Amino acid sequence: MSGSRDNYLLGDPLPADVLVGGTTVLSRYRRYPVFGLRWLAGRSLLFCSVIAVVAVFIGAGTGIAVRDVAVASKVTVIQFVAFSLMATLGPALATAVRHARWPEARERKAVVMAVLAGMVLSFFVDRVASSYIEQLIRPGMVAAGLPTAEQMAPVAPLLKAIGLAINVAALVLIYGLFGGGLALRAYFSERRRWDDHHHAREVHALESRVHEADLRLGVLQAQVEPHFLFNTLASVRALVRQDPAQAEATLDALVDFLRATIPKLRDDRGLHATLGQQLDICASYLVLMQVRMGGRLTYTVRAEEPLRALPFPPSLLITLVENAIKHGIEPRPGPGRIEIDASRDDGVLRVQVRDDGAGLQPGLSTGVGLANVREQLAARYGTSAAFALTPNTAGRGVCAEIRVPVGSPE
Repeated sequence: MSGSRDNYLLGDPLPADVLVGGTTVLSRYRRYPVFGLRWLAGRSLLFCSVIAVVAVFIGAGTGIAVRDVAVASKVTVIQFVAFSLMATLGPALATAVRHARWPEARERKAVVMAVLAGMVLSFFVDRVASSYIEQLIRPGMVAAGLPTAEQMAPVAPLLKAIGLAINVAALVLIYGLFGGGLALRAYFSERRRWDDHHHAREVHALESRVHEADLRLGVLQAQVEPHFLFNTLASVRALVRQDPAQAEATLDALVDFLRATIPKLRDDRGLHATLGQQLDICASYLVLMQVRMGGRLTYTVRAEEPLRALPFPPSLLITLVENAIKHGIEPRPGPGRIEIDASRDDGVLRVQVRDDGAGLQPGLSTGVGLANVREQLAARYGTSAAFALTPNTAGRGVCAEIRVPVGSPE
């Protein structure tokens, strides 16, 4: 592995969105991370194959010029070895650095230094090889009547200086490109592409989790608890003969509740709600329960108008209200009260559902409904949202509170 924070394997092929120019036969080595062993092996094989062909041509031309096959063979070998070293010294040193698994900042600096060191070494390799070849072919050039460097006409100082500058610039360009300069550029661009790839994967994973949460919410919204409908209809049936007016009021309240909830199940907008919509659903549900419970239930819903327009996850608030009725108000005889309050505090939307019922009971906080609330908040907001279930500050009952960041995804 590299020493970077992402720790991707240097011996494994790069992902398709990180890979650049690695589809042709001559550039297949680019499928692997720059300055990895497999990258170095592929690059060295390609470069040395081309160098071998060039060295043969240079050796053949030299042999023809000096009329000496032995000299031609030696020049071919020397050129091949020298050019191969010049092409691989910098990348080989950088590869050793990258496999040292140093921290990213240190690795980046060391890779640059390694390539520069390879360029300096290439300069000396070139000088030694050129000097040796010059000494090797001098007798043949003299015998063939060709002028040597010493016999050439002197050059004017200005022209000599210009020629030297051009020569140095050409050498720097050759050593830079041939000896790892392009690879160095590819190394840094690969890091950027890998960071983009890593970020894209994180975003995709987050989107998948949110999509999964939306699907689960869609299923949740599409389900009306059978026992709730059955109990309500059973109450209506019992009241039809005993108290027709009460039965009619119960049916009216049930129709209002279904009218508030069912349209949101028919399109994707049901998965993206506002606080006001969720409060209206809770209010219609509480009206129904108020009628069903013979008027012993009272409730209040308080939220300033600007807060009602804020995004709020669907189906979570109604779960808390149902929980308060089922586990708080219904088990305790006598009148009961539920209060829903929304407030905004330092970029956080807080919604509380308080009841004065039976209070916290064993296993209440680990029920399926509350577990779903926690899962949906975690899927949508990560650690930015919170859910708490505590004793009511009024002295009895329970307070359930949801906190979500204002302006975050619904």
